[in-house]
Amino acid sequence: MVLEEGESPLNSNIAAFALKAKVIYPINQKFRPLADGSSNPSLHENPKQAVLPNQVETSMSGSLGSLSQGDKEDCSSSTTIHSTTSDDRFQARAFLKVASFPEVLTCESFDVKLCLCSLTLQDLMLLDTELRKEKNVMFIQVFKIYLTDFHCKKKITSGLLKKILLNQENDFEELQKQLDSRLQNTEMSGARNSEFQTLEDLERREREYSEHIIDNMEAFWKQTDKAQQDFLDQSKCSSAKATKIMMDLTEKMIAVESLLSESQDLQAMNIQERLFNWELMVKMIDSLKSSIPEECKGRLNTVSNILDHLTVKNNLSVRQKEELLTDLHKAFWEQLAHYSNECMQQSKDLIWKRLECRAKKKEEFKRRQEAEQESLLSKTFLTEDVHNFLKAYHGLMEKHWQAQWDLEEEDDCESTEAVTDLYKELYSKASRALAELVTELFLQTLPVVTSLSVRECELLKEEWQENLIPQLEKWENHRQRRWKLFQEQLLQEKELWITEYTLSAVMQRHLSEKQEKIIQGVVSRLGCLSDESVSYILQKHQLLLCSVLRRFTLRRAGMAALARMRLARKKSSLQELREQHTLQKGSSLCQDEDQWQLQKAVESHIREEEEKLEEETQETNLEFHQQLVTEIQEALQFLQQHMEQVIGQTLLQYARGEAEKKSSDHEQDFKERLVESAVESVYGTSNNINRLVQNYYQQLGKITEEYEGKKLQHLKSLQAEGNERIRLKNKENELALKEKHTKDLLNVSSTVHQRIVLQQNKILAQFELRQQIRLESLKLKLLGLHHLGAELENQLREAEQDFVNELAVLTRVPLTVKKKPSKRNKPAGEKANSKRQTFQSPEPAEKVDSYENIQEPHGITSALCREMSQSSHEGETEPRKNSKMLKKKGSR
Repeated sequence: MVLEEGESPLNSNIAAFALKAKVIYPINQKFRPLADGSSNPSLHENPKQAVLPNQVETSMSGSLGSLSQGDKEDCSSSTTIHSTTSDDRFQARAFLKVASFPEVLTCESFDVKLCLCSLTLQDLMLLDTELRKEKNVMFIQVFKIYLTDFHCKKKITSGLLKKILLNQENDFEELQKQLDSRLQNTEMSGARNSEFQTLEDLERREREYSEHIIDNMEAFWKQTDKAQQDFLDQSKCSSAKATKIMMDLTEKMIAVESLLSESQDLQAMNIQERLFNWELMVKMIDSLKSSIPEECKGRLNTVSNILDHLTVKNNLSVRQKEELLTDLHKAFWEQLAHYSNECMQQSKDLIWKRLECRAKKKEEFKRRQEAEQESLLSKTFLTEDVHNFLKAYHGLMEKHWQAQWDLEEEDDCESTEAVTDLYKELYSKASRALAELVTELFLQTLPVVTSLSVRECELLKEEWQENLIPQLEKWENHRQRRWKLFQEQLLQEKELWITEYTLSAVMQRHLSEKQEKIIQGVVSRLGCLSDESVSYILQKHQLLLCSVLRRFTLRRAGMAALARMRLARKKSSLQELREQHTLQKGSSLCQDEDQWQLQKAVESHIREEEEKLEEETQETNLEFHQQLVTEIQEALQFLQQHMEQVIGQTLLQYARGEAEKKSSDHEQDFKERLVESAVESVYGTSNNINRLVQNYYQQLGKITEEYEGKKLQHLKSLQAEGNERIRLKNKENELALKEKHTKDLLNVSSTVHQRIVLQQNKILAQFELRQQIRLESLKLKLLGLHHLGAELENQLREAEQDFVNELAVLTRVPLTVKKKPSKRNKPAGEKANSKRQTFQSPEPAEKVDSYENIQEPHGITSALCREMSQSSHEGETEPRKNSKMLKKKGSR
């Protein structure tokens, strides 16, 4: 459209026309009308204007069109970057779906970048799949080692061992089937053609894949927790033993995540490095492809110059010159199209055979690797050898991955070399065909249509060959400069990737530190858990967090590849614009005013496009970053929910353990038997027992009243100290923040955004300070209440013991049992402890059950302690149960 709006370049100044049309043409451009009436730009044009072998038409019109109108379209498209209105069409454009690098060697140049990035996404997905399978196998094997250890210690039966392992394997298989089904649905949805795909479909597929993987991860950890809990329940472990086993399993899985994370980082870097190597190999073949028609057009242009010279000398008419050029072009481009189609077909056949050979090698590798894996898994490992097993299995998996990687890289290089040889052969064929046609033109056709002798025509051919030497040197220089520019661009992309990788590591470390700070704050607020329980919670959180962060490291790498695909078209166009400008600037040493203005306009245009590309790059990166943050937040919600369940289960186990410590069947049995004996004793009267019970109640009231007073005094002192501490720390913090804020505001270079950030930091610092003060105050309050509660419990226990002793003395009930002959040699420490043992007369169970109405609940002293801490009269309930039976004796 731009060319149609401008006036014909045949009758206007070339530079002025180029400035007006805002299209870049080489300086001193010559336009020559062809036989079909169209104008043909210089044959020294950008190689992208040339007809690639897979684009050459076999017909005459197609070949000539590629030199005339096609060149103008290519010139327009290669020197101007499309506006953003075409972005949607670009994302919806279908490109070939490839499964390996050799297939890319037969793609169109436009699709190469997209195909290579799609292969990178496939490699990342394959890496994620392999690591997930490895994690599943490692967990099952570690779990099996612990189960086998329990079986060896006769704590579980062999049937239970097989049942637990079989259930676990079936559950994992079911999870994998669900994931495969979801991934297959994602692959099929939106797929219009199985051979092609669009960038839009690829982005949707990657997003849904990430969601499915996060769901699978959540289901995996729930399943592992369920398996551990079922195992501990069926093995009937104590609470302490169960906590230790779960801590050991969690520690081993943290080691697994650490190994997988290191391997993932290394393989992800290898995948990115391989992408750069692929681009180098593709560029080499693409350069060879473009050099064939470019140099051939240059050779034809040299022939055209000689014929122009003959036309000026009137040895040849204009019509004869055009007919000769048309016939030469037709004959040559038809032969080149034939050779190109033949070369393309040979390339496809060659790649197809190599891919078949690669598939067979992979199958052999797979069978050998499965045998090695089964051999390692069949070995028996003890619990002390778990770390050795993890290292051995992970090393084997890395060895298998590296072997497959080396196979693919070797095959990629060999395929590239084979295709390069085919295009070199094509280049030789094209050069020979053109040389034969030019020889026929000069030695057979020109002597007939002109009055030149054969000797003069031979001299013209020699002149053509001599003029061709500097042109070939010029094309070689241009090729080397293009290659250098491409290497510089690739180096910039590598530096950009390193920067993105560093930013990703910083963000991951910041997120990890923030989450660890949160979970430590939660655990510190609980305050009542043992050190083992706290360590287990922190380990479990670390395990889940490592798993989530490792997944999103791959997700970020995939998003970087998608961002490159979005910007591929504009980057390619801008790179072509830079190449053309650099080559034109280096080829024209002397410039007039128009040429100088043209160069300035081109440079200004390049800067504008660079700014647009930078702005679009920032927008694209921001969009993907926001999407990544959203997905991370959703994953952290799963992490929070899972940790809430873990903390709840830990608190439940802690409560059960405390209840087991405080409840003593031994003491409860003694109290029941004491009451039973006191009721049947003839020494206790109603008055004596009532007086004893009333004294006990009075003592309990005094203890409770004293506790309430100490508790109130403690809370008042804490409140006063807390207020003073808050006031002092607020004052210190405000002074420090005010000084820092003033210093920053005095800085002339500070912007409004920086001031807003400073204000936000000030508010956050004040909030964190108050949270810290509140936490310290709660800790002190809790510590004091625990101390008072322990003191109260001891006093109540002593009062209860005194009451029991007095009751036993009053009713003349012995506090100790008769020593059996087997216990005569008991140590002194055990003898002292035996004084607090129960009254264990060998009575039948029926007699004990006959006194169910006077039984006290387990842990009477603990129950009294808790009730007395709430009210001074609530503690009277349990002793009254005993006093009822005692009063029966008094009434008798």
